[in-house]
Amino acid sequence: MVRAYQQASKADSTVRAYRSDVRVFQAWCERYGFRSLPASPEAVAGFLAHEAEAGRSASTIGRRLAAISYGHKLAKAADPTDDEDVRATMKGIRRRIGTAPTQKAAATVDVLQMLLARTPDILTGKRDRALLALGFAGAFRRSELVALDVEDLREDPEGLRVLVKRSKVDQEGRGFEKAIPHGRFVRPVALVREWLDAARISAGPVFRPVSRSGNVRQGDGVRLTDRSVANILQGYCAAAGLDASTFGAHSLRAGYITTAAERGADLARIMDQSGHRDPRTVVGYIRRANAFKGHSGSGFL
Repeated sequence: MVRAYQQASKADSTVRAYRSDVRVFQAWCERYGFRSLPASPEAVAGFLAHEAEAGRSASTIGRRLAAISYGHKLAKAADPTDDEDVRATMKGIRRRIGTAPTQKAAATVDVLQMLLARTPDILTGKRDRALLALGFAGAFRRSELVALDVEDLREDPEGLRVLVKRSKVDQEGRGFEKAIPHGRFVRPVALVREWLDAARISAGPVFRPVSRSGNVRQGDGVRLTDRSVANILQGYCAAAGLDASTFGAHSLRAGYITTAAERGADLARIMDQSGHRDPRTVVGYIRRANAFKGHSGSGFL
């Protein structure tokens, strides 16, 4: 089933997650003597129940169910997830475990400045400053951030124009541009330039691994991974005395949106930067950011 994902039309991050989920399902089937492709509804329902008992979240189990379904469709096999027993099992899991996602803390501009202050003045620190500042200023998804090449950056008198070649909301790869102002406080454009100059990077991936000896990895295909963004962010959160477990790679993106909302930025302009298609998602950030502003009970509580 995993091979079928090689020709999948889903986003790369989704395909990677689905492949991992399918491998978990295949291992479970081998252990308990079931076929994984085509799988029976009984096998799928049993797998879901096993995952729930193992403490998996409802969202993870739901994604694994979607991966099994998609894998069968790619293989042109009957989809066992359409079975009523499987649906009932998943419904029971959602009711029992709950589906509310764990919300990662937003790395607002105040938090970001704390993190930037902890970066050492060495090559790795320069890279991390640029990564954190640009990730925040562009409200980038981590996959967008690590995919950036120098060729995607175009200098402008007002700052930097960054081309996002492919995104979760742009699966056809038409690309869209994000404007990054010079800024006075975070100064993302200056920090990106400082990193590129210090690392002597003039083409290819913007953000690359740095060895312990201080050497930048070279080559067109050498770039930081999605997971690196979270690791770097959490490392500096810990150094700043924050609870690193409450922050993740999405925290930079959430932090920009939250800060913009707190400062009264227009919804449409926030969406221009974040690349959101659905305003309901951004409205959720705005409501959290402004939860105590003009509170209905502020005059009598």
